[in-house]
Amino acid sequence: MADVKKVGVIGSGTMGAGIAQVAAQSGYTVVVYDIREEVVARALSGIFSRLERLYEKGKLTSEECQEIKECFRPTTSLADMHDCQVVIEAAPERLAIKKQIFQELDEYCAEDAILTTNTSSFSITEIGSITKRADRVVGMHFFNPVPLMPLVEIIRGVQTDEKTISTLVQLALNLKKHPVLCEDTPGFIVNRVARPFYNEALRIKGDAIASVEQVDRIMKKAGRFKMGPFELQDLIGIDINFSTTESVHQGFFGEDRFRPHYFQQRMMQAGKLGRKAGGGYYDYEK
Repeated sequence: MADVKKVGVIGSGTMGAGIAQVAAQSGYTVVVYDIREEVVARALSGIFSRLERLYEKGKLTSEECQEIKECFRPTTSLADMHDCQVVIEAAPERLAIKKQIFQELDEYCAEDAILTTNTSSFSITEIGSITKRADRVVGMHFFNPVPLMPLVEIIRGVQTDEKTISTLVQLALNLKKHPVLCEDTPGFIVNRVARPFYNEALRIKGDAIASVEQVDRIMKKAGRFKMGPFELQDLIGIDINFSTTESVHQGFFGEDRFRPHYFQQRMMQAGKLGRKAGGGYYDYEK
């Protein structure tokens, strides 16, 4: 990792901004891309606010805070990723979008650059197959909120080579994260384990056995979970959670235990996507 100095981040939403923040805090120059200037500017403003709070809490000095802010390079052109040694894609969880991005990055980036995706469920092998560098395409799945969550899944595609894996493991360690190696299976580890947590909670609500509030309260009090399944869906984004469930279900060729629930789809259709939309299973407008 001695030669990795610049990291690219594609997408400046919740996940992309979090990834960009931890990379800058670890001393990397970070090129942050999104499709519109105002979107990138809003993301950087949010990052800077979080850095200021860290300064106010005494976790950063004034000099450290300023140095981190100077690490960011905002852009609306994927071509500006040309000199990044590692690029982390954190675009919306739609396979067609990710494939298009990887095809473009494959043309713009240096031959030895590593292209990674923050996907929570799509096949790394499939994404890598549309590039001319499948051996240097890998999954690097962070968890929300990125600055606080220590786990990172490093997912090996069928053609990903060992040097790529070792480089990404070291990068994760440099970001002060805990890397876990995964094979390229639907949902990897965490999202595969988590599907029953969400799906059974939705079925319990759908069968009118317990309310959203009751399910969350029981799981927190009896199960000692920090958040209930509905609170967690609101935090992640109901649309993202539904897309992941669909992907895992399809990846296992329609296996019933991963089948999505219609109520989650109705929430998504209604635009009740969780915290980011001001409301989901709970109201956040206040």
